[in-house]
Amino acid sequence: MPDATVIPIGGEDGARKAASRAARQAGATGPKPKKRVVPVEPQPQPEPVDNEQHDVDGAPGRLDATLAEWLDFMRRRVTGEYEVDDFGFDAELTDRVIMAPLRPLAQNWFRIETRGIENVPSEGGALVVANHSGTVALDAIMTQVVLHDHHPAKRNLRMLGANLVFQSPFVGELARKSGHTLACNPDAERLLSSGEIVAVFPEGFKGIGKPYSERYKLQRFGRGGFVATALRTRTPIIPVSIVGAEEIYPVLGNAKTLARLFGLPYFPLTPTFPWLGPLGLVPLPSKWIIEFGEPIRTDHYPDGAADDPMLVFNITDQVRETIQQTLYRLLVQRRSVFR
Repeated sequence: MPDATVIPIGGEDGARKAASRAARQAGATGPKPKKRVVPVEPQPQPEPVDNEQHDVDGAPGRLDATLAEWLDFMRRRVTGEYEVDDFGFDAELTDRVIMAPLRPLAQNWFRIETRGIENVPSEGGALVVANHSGTVALDAIMTQVVLHDHHPAKRNLRMLGANLVFQSPFVGELARKSGHTLACNPDAERLLSSGEIVAVFPEGFKGIGKPYSERYKLQRFGRGGFVATALRTRTPIIPVSIVGAEEIYPVLGNAKTLARLFGLPYFPLTPTFPWLGPLGLVPLPSKWIIEFGEPIRTDHYPDGAADDPMLVFNITDQVRETIQQTLYRLLVQRRSVFR
């Protein structure tokens, strides 16, 4: 009998399905679908971290720079690579060391308000004439600080001091290093002729040692030697009025016996000194105003004007009256002693 041919039901489609079932049963899974390959983009590499930028306010960087400056400053001090002028003035030492502890006193303790500082010339010499008060000459030192720190040209104030200042140990050497010199006409004329800003306080010890009851009342300005110096050098005179210094150590009395014992022009008795000992040396935090007035020109006077006593007297009186009237005006404007 011939072999029979088995025809699967469903025709060719049925045959394919049957073959597929048989293949699956045999373990074949058929062709696998192609996987979609997604290209991977390269990730950006993180930038190196700059520690100096990520520190608060860049403090470590500033600290390193400041430390390097101070080390260089100390090296030049040791090796002698710094300059002083003929009067012993050391500008770098004054700015970095001497003025450093005085700046917080001017800014935060006395809260000094400066007016008219543009009246001080940026170049050339000028004679600053100011009232004097405060028992201790802090008014002169504070004027030096504000002129250097607030003037656009950072001008140094060269003060003329009394013999007692330069005869005192340590104080005299410090004054020389700060640029100050003895109150005499030759030194003043040399400084003015070389283009420096020179300061004089004509009241002297009579001003800083006067009792509190006479506060802001100017004492005599002497014979006007400062005016003759300005006339000879043809430099402008700038009247300066200082309010606030009278209240830092209110003088209630003067122990004359102790003054003679210590060789001082006066020995002040204040509400805190000498009763509180060293604590009594802390100045009261009065509110200060320093006003630089309009310059009084001297370059239009003829040669030999300094030898005219009447002219010298008139200019001296003009400077004194300008300062006195400005003091009265500033006292009215000031809200209180400590504000």
